[in-house]
Amino acid sequence: MRKGLFGAVFLMFSLIYCLAATGSASADTLLWRFESKHPNVVSVKLYSDSRRGHVWPNSSEVYVLDDYSVKTINISCRRGEKICYGAWVRNRSNLYWGVGYENRNRCSSCCYTCNGGQTKVIVLNP
Repeated sequence: MRKGLFGAVFLMFSLIYCLAATGSASADTLLWRFESKHPNVVSVKLYSDSRRGHVWPNSSEVYVLDDYSVKTINISCRRGEKICYGAWVRNRSNLYWGVGYENRNRCSSCCYTCNGGQTKVIVLNP
């Protein structure tokens, strides 16, 4: 009898853990909008402040802003996740916006929460 009770309790806690784990990582989206007014090409990456090392588009690519139009970037993310942008003039990582190249800097207004919404138009001025 004890063995059966222990098994039932173990199963119940396992189910609760699985439900909690999947519920906290529900998928959502965040639509980013950028406009570069810089005359040179600007590279952009998005960095998760919640998941260490997680970046968009991926670790080896960047989003490219190469004209003066508003570019949109729609990402899949975890609901409630804090995501910060880093932008820099191509081949000049010392000219940056947000957290900059490789998430090296801190910023006061370059992060947004993943919530199915969108950012304001982020204007990158020279």
